[in-house]
Amino acid sequence: MADSRLKQLRKEKGYTQVKMQLLTGIDQSDYSKIENGKRYYTFEQCKKIATALGTSMDYLAELTDVVEPYPRKNT
Repeated sequence: MADSRLKQLRKEKGYTQVKMQLLTGIDQSDYSKIENGKRYYTFEQCKKIATALGTSMDYLAELTDVVEPYPRKNT
């Protein structure tokens, strides 16, 4: 399940849910609900989470098992 990938990646990075709030702008309580499968994230939230965790949106959506993100554009 995608939510278990979120928790696993977050813990591998040594991040707390509060740290994820700081990195993504997603309220900690909302992030917790997303991580525990009680709430879905929006496209924009998924993008922010993928960036913060150094992965791709496809990995979070379980469309690939490759953790590394695609090459990103410089914005």
